[in-house]
Amino acid sequence: MTRELIDQITNMMENIRVKKPLIHHITNYVTVNDCANIVLAIGASPIMADDIDEVETITSISSALVINIGTLNRRTIESMVAAGKRANELGIPVVLDPVGAGASGLRNETTERLLAEVKLTVLRGNMSEIRFCAGLKADTKGVEVSEADQKIGADEGSEVARDVARKFGCVVAITGATDIITDGERTIYIENGTRHMSNVTGTGCMCTSLVGSFCGAMDEATGGPLIAAAGGVLAMGLAGELAYEAAKDKGYGSFHIAIIDAASKLDSDTLGARAKIYEA
Repeated sequence: MTRELIDQITNMMENIRVKKPLIHHITNYVTVNDCANIVLAIGASPIMADDIDEVETITSISSALVINIGTLNRRTIESMVAAGKRANELGIPVVLDPVGAGASGLRNETTERLLAEVKLTVLRGNMSEIRFCAGLKADTKGVEVSEADQKIGADEGSEVARDVARKFGCVVAITGATDIITDGERTIYIENGTRHMSNVTGTGCMCTSLVGSFCGAMDEATGGPLIAAAGGVLAMGLAGELAYEAAKDKGYGSFHIAIIDAASKLDSDTLGARAKIYEA
């Protein structure tokens, strides 16, 4: 099964580089450049448009929509909802990153509205954010996972993820020490990455953008949203590992840039040799 997963993800990654899908982002201004660059590195094409007067048009010509609530304001909330609904009308995949859900009333209200009004393809977040989406107590530390939620094991985390996936009819990807990706029935675990990824800005947002890139390249041959979500998460974990090996003696600034380098060089040999992925 592990070999089959790696082959499916490899084929989907090759699809990205052949098709160069356009990935529309309504994202946050702290990491927007990181998101654009990681999408380009994996082989897709990013576009960032958040004005209400064009989001539906841009969404309609895109292969996937990524919504990231990292730096919210009332203007872009309406754009997120409008773009999401347009994507749903056209059958375009929608990926939501509920950054900091549980940390403020505005984030909570927006996350709940998006979950209610937009049909998601993939919901990608840390344990605290997904626990909030599940209606559970979530001790979000700003935009980071809380210490208490970091201690939640894979078994309990998997149960939360499956419940949320079934509730909203989407794939849920919880990223952490062990990544959990599930559609409510099948559950995939990934153990790639490095703890140093939390010391640079944007790695979670970049991961979501990679998931969006894989969603934009889905077809019947390569698999659906579960494989796309696993592909994006695996690509980010491997890029982080390789980047730290290349830049650990230079510092976190070099490590940050090296993540983009590593993503651009991912290939079937690297996935085959280094992927720590399995289905339980």
